[in-house]
Amino acid sequence: MKKLAQDIIKQSSSSPEIYQHHQKLCQKIDRYNYYYYTLDNPLVSDAQYDALYQQLVELEKTHHDLDTSNSPTTRVGGDVLSKFNVINHKVPMLSLSNGFTEEEVKAFYKRLYELTGQENLLFECEPKLDGLAISIHYERGKLSYAVTRGDGAQGEEVTANVRTIRNVPLVLQGDYPEYIEIRGEVIINKQDFLMLNKRAEKRQEKVFANPRNAAAGSIRQLDSRIAAKRPLRMYGYGIGANQGFILPRTQFELMQQIKAWGFQIADEIETVKGVDGLLGYYQKMAHLRADLSYDIDGLVYKLNEIALQDEVGFIARAPRWALAHKFPAEEVESEIVNVDFQIGRTGAITPVARLKPVAVGGVMVSNATLHNMDEIKRKDIYIHDRVIVRRAGDVIPEVVRPLVQYRTVAQKIEMPKHCPVCHSVIEVLKDQAVARCTGDWFCKGQTKERIKHFASRKAMDIDGLGDKIVEQLVERDIVKLPHDLYHLSLPVLMQLERMGRKSSINLLQAIEQSKNVSLARFIFAIGIRDIGEVSAKSLAENFGSLSAIQKADYNALIDIHDIGEVMAYNIIHFWQNHENRQMIDKLLASGVNIINPEKPKVHEINVDNPFYQKTVVITGSFVDYTRDELKEKLSSLGAKCVNSVSKKTDMVIAGEKAGSKLQKAQALGVFIIDESNLLTMLKEFDL
Repeated sequence: MKKLAQDIIKQSSSSPEIYQHHQKLCQKIDRYNYYYYTLDNPLVSDAQYDALYQQLVELEKTHHDLDTSNSPTTRVGGDVLSKFNVINHKVPMLSLSNGFTEEEVKAFYKRLYELTGQENLLFECEPKLDGLAISIHYERGKLSYAVTRGDGAQGEEVTANVRTIRNVPLVLQGDYPEYIEIRGEVIINKQDFLMLNKRAEKRQEKVFANPRNAAAGSIRQLDSRIAAKRPLRMYGYGIGANQGFILPRTQFELMQQIKAWGFQIADEIETVKGVDGLLGYYQKMAHLRADLSYDIDGLVYKLNEIALQDEVGFIARAPRWALAHKFPAEEVESEIVNVDFQIGRTGAITPVARLKPVAVGGVMVSNATLHNMDEIKRKDIYIHDRVIVRRAGDVIPEVVRPLVQYRTVAQKIEMPKHCPVCHSVIEVLKDQAVARCTGDWFCKGQTKERIKHFASRKAMDIDGLGDKIVEQLVERDIVKLPHDLYHLSLPVLMQLERMGRKSSINLLQAIEQSKNVSLARFIFAIGIRDIGEVSAKSLAENFGSLSAIQKADYNALIDIHDIGEVMAYNIIHFWQNHENRQMIDKLLASGVNIINPEKPKVHEINVDNPFYQKTVVITGSFVDYTRDELKEKLSSLGAKCVNSVSKKTDMVIAGEKAGSKLQKAQALGVFIIDESNLLTMLKEFDL
């Protein structure tokens, strides 16, 4: 058999026998790949597979004119791209409306009942995989190109990277239409993710925060050879554009057809009846979630009958017939090994629990905030306690409560009397839960955080000045105050770890570009206590110049809608401090140019719009806007955009992955709208 294969390889590539042999080899290897990667059921040993694959490589090496565009050998990756092409989706990749509570699921079902007039509606239910949405196009059964979801209207072409995913068919199986677009989610399984990070740690490379970031980062690699080394998988969940395809009667049958074409689909897909069926599926999957091989952040419910899907249609950018039922923040057990105290940019001392490492929502967590000493006392937390940990809003790890039934040793957590960094006295003011280091700019702990804040995107926006660089600059006494950044040189930067010539030049250019800054950004950047992005903008718009803000008295400050008594006191106290005034003078002397704002043109705002003079919180991610764009848009309509939810909040705009802010709004009964409703409101008022 081996000799026969060698004889065929030596023949002319124009020979029909060569062409047929090449086709058979590709088909056989594709079949083995399908059973190994998709069905997890290998048909041959690794040695047999490797021998067959090497035979294909030799054949293609000898006969260069063979069509290798859909050969299994293309999965290893190829040339490095300079950038991705942007491609418009033939059919928009819409987002899904979200539900977080049982009441929202019942409301979803009630709407569909009212629209269809049918009782006991059937639904196809599936896990909502936490990865990167992808669209793969096939012409005459062969993979043509692949595109990321992007903004829903257009995405980046990532064909070379998708070809490397072992469970993505390069050629569809069975009967297929002339043209079909398969949509799905690219993920990395939990076990594969842990192995990926272990290998990175051994090579002293950067580890990924979670499987989703790893999958998304891998697909967006310009070098497809890197993507080929990552353990990516793709799970199909639907179709888009197509030609010559007759839709089946149900969503469940459509999923089985996608599977028949060679795609992997989630094993946990089911059909259920009525709202009780939906809630029963949720309870079942919530219990199974931790044992699944991949991360999920919720479930997706779809009307099963495709004719009914067409009947109920869409709202703005989401189908009426589907709902994403999101899980609450995941909670797990761990143990507090010790407690450290971290210094913030305002000197605030925050107790941080050092935990036995534990996976929470796909992220390995070894530290969690304890907030402050009052919270520690209220929750009755001690060192060595078994505790419940969660990621608040699926972002910040926090200790929820101790499991006192397992307590054997009770080591009390005590606030140190002196700063663990600069040894200055720690001050605890009356009626305040927060303790503060009094070292100010002399404390390197505070200085590091202040410089990070100063350089951040919403402040001076110094691209490339990351946390690690700031920490080195402060530790080496190169940067003691913000103006020192504007006196950095190429030789100094090149002495830092991981800073080569090119990255150092780029950073110097970014620092130079940051010199022209709006007044609002500058006020935010200098770090006046309690003055955030919104209040900094209000100060800039009301006073119009830095000197006017410096001279403002208490009454002038509290006259501003966003400025309260404590904030007014902090502003005045900031300018009374000689060192702060000196810091500002040195920044201006270093070439920082503050661009004063124009007064807002209130007469141009349509005061009848639903956002005028409303206090709005924006949370989650959006398809049509970034959060900053949305804040700017609503502010221009007269809204006051704030960061935290309270009883005074008029409206919460919730996008994808909205977390604790949405939950608080629901608890307080605050008016909540999703992106599709927001777009409808903007359209109705021609905004």
